[in-house]
Amino acid sequence: MSIAARRILLGVVGIAVLVLAAAVWFIRGPGPMAFADGAKVTLADYHGADPTGVPSALAKASLVERGAYLAHAADCEACHTTGGGKPYAGGVGFKLPFGALYSTNITPDKETGIGNYSDQDFLNAVHRGIRRDGARLYPAMPYPSYTYMTDADALAIKAYLFSLPPVHAPAPENTLAFPFNQRWAMMFWSAVFNADARFEPDPAKGPEWNRGAYLSEALAHCGECHTPRNLAFALDNRKKFAGAVTAGWRAFNITSDKATGIGGWRDEDLVSYLAIGHADGHGTASGPMGEAVDRSFSQFAPEDVRAVVAYLRTVPAIASPDLPASVAPPAPASHKQGGTADARGKMVFEGACVSCHGWTGESPISPFATIAGAWAVNDPSGVNVVQVVISGTSRKNPPDAISMPAFGDAYSDAEIASLANYVTARFGAKGSQLTASDVAELRKQSAEE
Repeated sequence: MSIAARRILLGVVGIAVLVLAAAVWFIRGPGPMAFADGAKVTLADYHGADPTGVPSALAKASLVERGAYLAHAADCEACHTTGGGKPYAGGVGFKLPFGALYSTNITPDKETGIGNYSDQDFLNAVHRGIRRDGARLYPAMPYPSYTYMTDADALAIKAYLFSLPPVHAPAPENTLAFPFNQRWAMMFWSAVFNADARFEPDPAKGPEWNRGAYLSEALAHCGECHTPRNLAFALDNRKKFAGAVTAGWRAFNITSDKATGIGGWRDEDLVSYLAIGHADGHGTASGPMGEAVDRSFSQFAPEDVRAVVAYLRTVPAIASPDLPASVAPPAPASHKQGGTADARGKMVFEGACVSCHGWTGESPISPFATIAGAWAVNDPSGVNVVQVVISGTSRKNPPDAISMPAFGDAYSDAEIASLANYVTARFGAKGSQLTASDVAELRKQSAEE
């Protein structure tokens, strides 16, 4: 090969490498805290109050007690405990477009759990998505968020998990279709989308903000549900916290946008929503968010809830174009007022719903059953209304919270579609236009098999 040909070949290769690098850079996008312009520093170089670990009340607690707090903050139980199953024994099924994925047993059982994991094995799983046997984890395990957790906090969680009774519970076999069943390929995904870096505070921000950032990004992994995903199913932080549909439920916009995010909420409303899953005028948490409140946020110390709120306040506003700019006022007290084109939906509502929710949407029995002003009924897609009707709600915290029975087996897909269309039209700013096939598809997307 002549010198000129070699130069041309090297030039082509160089251009190809640059194009590939640019494509990877573009697809990967910014990190979760890139919106905060301050220069980040390592924890060793940070001179403020340590934003990691547990709240001050637990500073002298045992390693296991600290691990219990952090495990709840990381919401480990939600994904590793089936309904009615043993805590942390796994088996929760996640339905994906290309098959089903099941969570594993993380009790200290040595045969089917993590009882043989060393400290380094555990850190590899939490930070890098690598199992003890070297197999790659799928990012349904949110290790791209947990990677920001400190080693000390991750090992405290391990100590807590190892203090639990071992449960012999093999995980069901995944049913992922080719090529998604090729775990080895996740090494390339992780190389692009997992930072494998610990949390770095921002000295330009206050201690509450940094604590809120650590809780929101490393532990509570809010972005895993509330941030849209790119073509590679990684978080697209260019639209950070702008809302997404996950496992058939809509996780709403929690940016500082005043119309379609939380910018118009009062601090006390946000604190209440996180701590007890309800805020007057904004509705009650249900589905995965209700579960996150029950198993995670309701266990937070009050100062940690406020820290999360302080952090969320600074996330740049992104409008959700498919949501109305304002919620609808309460509906008329008379069922004869408030027009609807869906008589069947009204009939179902009158027979099954009005006794708890009222014709105005203001519940006569509990604030937790009030739907006036709620995000779900003001979403023209009607996604969460359908899922609540199908699955009901089962709230554990606070003790006076009420649950709603599931009606998925009591009504057909067509009836549920009509009900959702009626509810969003009567109580929301714009009614949904759901069909029976839409409801059937939402049934398929339920998070747990």
